[in-house]
Amino acid sequence: MTTSHMNPNYINGEWVAAERVLTDVNPSDLDDVVGRYAEASAAQVGEAVAAARAAFPAWSRRGIQERADILDRIGTEILARKEELGRLLSREEGKTLPEGIGEAARAGYIFRFFAGEVLRARGELLDSVRPGIGVEISREALGVVGLVTPWNFPLAIPAWKIAPALAYGNCVVFKPSELAPACAWAIAEILARAGLPAGVFNLVMGGGATGEALTHSPGLDAISFTGSQATGARVAAIAAERGVRLQLEMGGKNPLVVLDDADLAVAVNCAVQGAYYSTGQRCTASSRLIVTEGIHDRFVAALVERLGQLKVDDALAPGTDIGPVVDARQLEKDLDYIRIAQEEGARLAFGGTRLERAKRGHYLAPTLFAETTAAMRINREEVFGPVASVIRAKDYDEALALANDTPFGLCAGIVTTALKLAADFKRNAEVGMVMVNLPTAGVDYHVPFGGRKGSSHGPREQGAFAREFYTTVKTAYVLA
Repeated sequence: MTTSHMNPNYINGEWVAAERVLTDVNPSDLDDVVGRYAEASAAQVGEAVAAARAAFPAWSRRGIQERADILDRIGTEILARKEELGRLLSREEGKTLPEGIGEAARAGYIFRFFAGEVLRARGELLDSVRPGIGVEISREALGVVGLVTPWNFPLAIPAWKIAPALAYGNCVVFKPSELAPACAWAIAEILARAGLPAGVFNLVMGGGATGEALTHSPGLDAISFTGSQATGARVAAIAAERGVRLQLEMGGKNPLVVLDDADLAVAVNCAVQGAYYSTGQRCTASSRLIVTEGIHDRFVAALVERLGQLKVDDALAPGTDIGPVVDARQLEKDLDYIRIAQEEGARLAFGGTRLERAKRGHYLAPTLFAETTAAMRINREEVFGPVASVIRAKDYDEALALANDTPFGLCAGIVTTALKLAADFKRNAEVGMVMVNLPTAGVDYHVPFGGRKGSSHGPREQGAFAREFYTTVKTAYVLA
């Protein structure tokens, strides 16, 4: 299936074409063109920021019921179309169809959650230490927010940035990944019909040049970015130079600790779901499996057996457990890390090869390395594919030390039946999120998301904590 129609950008309430075009290809079927999308020029990015700046004064003072109703309409439509949008997501990004539909539903619920948050905006009223004076503490919108999102959650991550930004009265310029423009365009099309005034929400699609134009724009008050550490570092430097508020989410090298007393079936399930589902293309993936000696060999054998049962195929095909890698460049990166791990002495326990299927696609066997060390690159750097490695630990204390031995700090998991050790791990794991007897991948939309160290910078995303980034605090003193 191919299409010659070009889907335009959305700027100041109008659909705007561009000279350059992004071609979006299905990673499960390289002969299937999902669509063609306009790549915004630097000038168009500037127009979008200017439109958002002009719309901000009126939007930030808009009645809270109207803002709530708009967000509710958006969420309700996404939920009503979750199967259609989920299928689009799976076709574009390579996530299995059940995962795609689940993510679409999550995006809808996020918008509906923040529709409620609009009405829950609150402040404080205090007495001053000086008699006869009152103190009011309130929150106000920041202004114009640039949102830069990745390809791996092309509906959920835009939702959890756009929804709170609009809920708290900000205007938005949204730049999605060039690998997932179809999902971004679908969201924009829904927002364009939801009753937002012109300029409040703007979509500028494109690659690195479009992102550079947005982050360098003098009209931004804040930037929220999710992506790689390398790009995040560049965004941070730009924001620091210009004094722009910044929020960064930049991945992880997440450990799953398996202790001797663990239920083996639970441990294997946590490892498979955390490391390999969504083709391992999640910042919360369990890429380091830290296993104590008493269960190590049984765990590796059981995990290898389970990996042999997984179906790798077209993301839209019934029964597929793992879809393709998102594109050729990411596939080559995965294969490079597999080669590096073998050169460093890791034992390839399963997978490690490209796979051929009925349709041409970027298929990679789920890959497991055993007998690895913490110093190996496979355990230091984020691969972002269906690749995990096992590190042997002599006991819980060593396992905890290994878990924390990383420049990242997004999330960590532990599988154990000992409440004492689970409690200790929750307290001492140097991460933003801890999972006990659960996969590291899988989070709720109404609670904070984020990490420590090199994984995150700035206030947490999601839930009521989103207000910490998308609002600024004002203190007013009033003489009675």
